[in-house]
Amino acid sequence: MLINGPRGTKDILPETVAQWTYVEDVIRNICARYGYHEIRTPIFEHTELFLRGIGETTDVVEKEMYTFTDRGGRSLTLRPENTASVVRSYLQNKLYASDALVKLFYIGSMFRYDRPQAGRYREFHQFGVEALGEENPSVDAEIILLAVEFLRALGLQELRLHLNSVGCPKCRPVYREKLQEFFRPHLAELCEDCQSRFERNPLRLLDCKNAQCHELAEGAPRITDCLCDECRMHFDEVQAYLAATGVTFELDANLVRGLDYYTKTAFEVKYMPLGAQSAVAGGGRYDGLVEEVGGPSTPGIGFAVGLERVLLALEKQGLLPKVHESVDIFIVALGDVAKIPAFKLMQELRMAKISASMDFAGRSMKAQMKQANKKNARFVAILGEDEVKEACVALKDMKTSEQKKVASKDLVSALCVEVKN
Repeated sequence: MLINGPRGTKDILPETVAQWTYVEDVIRNICARYGYHEIRTPIFEHTELFLRGIGETTDVVEKEMYTFTDRGGRSLTLRPENTASVVRSYLQNKLYASDALVKLFYIGSMFRYDRPQAGRYREFHQFGVEALGEENPSVDAEIILLAVEFLRALGLQELRLHLNSVGCPKCRPVYREKLQEFFRPHLAELCEDCQSRFERNPLRLLDCKNAQCHELAEGAPRITDCLCDECRMHFDEVQAYLAATGVTFELDANLVRGLDYYTKTAFEVKYMPLGAQSAVAGGGRYDGLVEEVGGPSTPGIGFAVGLERVLLALEKQGLLPKVHESVDIFIVALGDVAKIPAFKLMQELRMAKISASMDFAGRSMKAQMKQANKKNARFVAILGEDEVKEACVALKDMKTSEQKKVASKDLVSALCVEVKN
């Protein structure tokens, strides 16, 4: 019986890897321009890191984590997101000692037990950026601009930037009370999840996807009306920096992030042609997270982009590059006498940084030429019994159909010139 991959996972096949590489190249180019450096963290961490970092009342921790006990009796979890892991690494490796502002980015797999759908899997990939050590609103603006520019660099144009402030531990309790007061008369009408959130995490009532809950949230108090002076000033400055660069944004009072560690600035970038699943990037400030996982009080801000959803958007808009397999030369070996000399020649070409391929099954010349065409070979070197005796090859230019004899010992140097041209 055939064993299929687990539900919610997807093989990234050779014909699509090039598309992923293209997106990753754009990521690395933009991050280099903004001064962000790549970090790679373990795929699993101690479960406590996510309990303390993400928050025990979040959907991620309550319903979606892949947690297991290892042979030493330790509770480990496949990372459901990477910010907590980056913060752990920042502290463990004392990255703060090298610079007051540490700017990092990552690309990697995350894992959540979620309902699979278009652009969303149980193993999914994120590109994320984190800036640790600076509370100035200009860093918020830089992070947001990086997210927007990344998506624009891929060709996505119908983008909408949604912006909000979720306050801080000083002013958020005031808002929580007002929010609970607003929803209390409708508590029985809320979905089961929202009834559970009412006491523990009432801000999440604002972004419930249930239609009735969404309707009940209309007219709810706005968190921006409850901000303390510090949060209000910070939010005003973030908007001023963004406005100065010409980036348009929408203030969205219902925008809250799904993880407990967010403070002050929260944002999402939406790509409207995706419809209900339009959010392709999101993040915000998390000034209490470093302290929550055992470090000193340290400001931080970041965002994450779901790469599957980005690739889906690029595919729908025809923005993915067309990638065709090609080799510089295909060697056609005719008969047993040519097999070993052809293989030796192929390796010499590869060592000279010329891409080369050949048929290993001993097919007919017609079948091998067909294979050369399939691989979009620029040249074909034909090697039969006569060519082996004469220590040469019949070199065919597949563009012009011209064919000439070239000594085997001169093939590498001749092709080095031709390939460069």
